[in-house]
Amino acid sequence: MMRQGDLPDVSLRLLEIFAGMMRCATTVETAEFLGISQPAVSAGLRQLELQLGLSLFERTGRRLSPTMEARDLFEEIRPLFGILRSFSTRAQNMRLGQIGRLRVISTPPLGYSLGVRALRSFHAARPDVSVSYDVRRLENVVDTVQTGLADIGLVLNEEKLETVNSELLTRSQMVVLMPTNDPLAAETSITPKMLAGRSVIGIDQASQLGRLVSRGFVQGGGSYRPSIEVRYCQTAAALVAEGMGVTVVDPYSAEPYLCRGLVTRPFSPACEVRALILTRKGVPHSGLLLNFVEELRRQLPIGTPKPHHPPGY
Repeated sequence: MMRQGDLPDVSLRLLEIFAGMMRCATTVETAEFLGISQPAVSAGLRQLELQLGLSLFERTGRRLSPTMEARDLFEEIRPLFGILRSFSTRAQNMRLGQIGRLRVISTPPLGYSLGVRALRSFHAARPDVSVSYDVRRLENVVDTVQTGLADIGLVLNEEKLETVNSELLTRSQMVVLMPTNDPLAAETSITPKMLAGRSVIGIDQASQLGRLVSRGFVQGGGSYRPSIEVRYCQTAAALVAEGMGVTVVDPYSAEPYLCRGLVTRPFSPACEVRALILTRKGVPHSGLLLNFVEELRRQLPIGTPKPHHPPGY
């Protein structure tokens, strides 16, 4: 009885030569089909016959005719090459970012504006890609990317991040969001002094954006005394949409409300906001991730600077 260790050790390369020979009938044609030399085909067939202990081909003129054993064995391995083709195709699609799974996490400003637009276009072109999309606070986004639970994070941030790679997506400035019929809508920019006596909806000053706005008021010679203070810029924008005042927010948070009777004007002095892409340190970017980043850049407004910085910027 043959033991497992007595089975011939046949490589995929030899089986590939054998399958090519079954299709092409001559060693020259097989060599051209496989992209190897004719002697390599002949040597491979001889090695396979020795390993199997079988005669696989009989010479008839200038051709080699497969034996009955060869025909039977070819039927056994035919499905294998279908699997290998499927494997190669799937690997290529993964490399090109056409299939797989992408995990995205974002803070609210980008998560409800730019990120949504990019995801819509990205997924429409890649329906076979599975996407996880979540919106959280800054510290949650950083932690999720750092631990590998997300492939990419989108944040507005001015502070140095040590635990993840950060790449600049674009720069923008804080804006004043107000109703279209507000008298200040006629101005080209809005200063803190112009907002004196107005009902201002403020951002929690424990947050980066809240501190940024507070500094802007001080630099502009105004007093930052919000009548209502909220945690998120989206909340402030929603309250403005309900006629409860005006607010100074990032342009991404204001964007979804511009079709609801609201307008924005630049806040002066200018308060710069950086949109960043976060990725995990020491992990190469997948094709899916690179394609999503490319889509993010495509969705930026025309004329927006699109800087390219290496990870760790």
